[in-house]
Amino acid sequence: MPWNLDDYPASMKNLDQVVRKKAIDIANALVEEGYDDDRAIPIATSQAKDWAADASEEELKSYKQAERPSKDDEHDSSANADLLDNDVLVYFEEDEWKVRTKEAKRADSTFEKKTDAVDRAKEIADNKDTNVIRFTKDGERQD
Repeated sequence: MPWNLDDYPASMKNLDQVVRKKAIDIANALVEEGYDDDRAIPIATSQAKDWAADASEEELKSYKQAERPSKDDEHDSSANADLLDNDVLVYFEEDEWKVRTKEAKRADSTFEKKTDAVDRAKEIADNKDTNVIRFTKDGERQD
């Protein structure tokens, strides 16, 4: 079921207005790609929060003023929805621990400590209902 800023899931009620707007847009795109509402909503909420945390004030302001999402918006289906089903990797590269979805072009985040990277990877994997794959500093896969 697509949503808009006047009709959205109850779980988005307490989100900041810009985060809610982004979450609705992401959720609508996921539903259009074939995801169930129960899966699309938490994924969209998590991704919208991450986006807002990383966005500059200018990006937030620009998105806030952008067109409101509607229930019949067209979404770019060329985006790789397959990444949502991929496991999350934790590996050491360039003197830091990185968290990246398998097959993604770049890391989601980087950390000084492996434990912090694993915590972030678990958060992402839980939202996508996938697994975390950990590697040692030497690149060996851990179980």
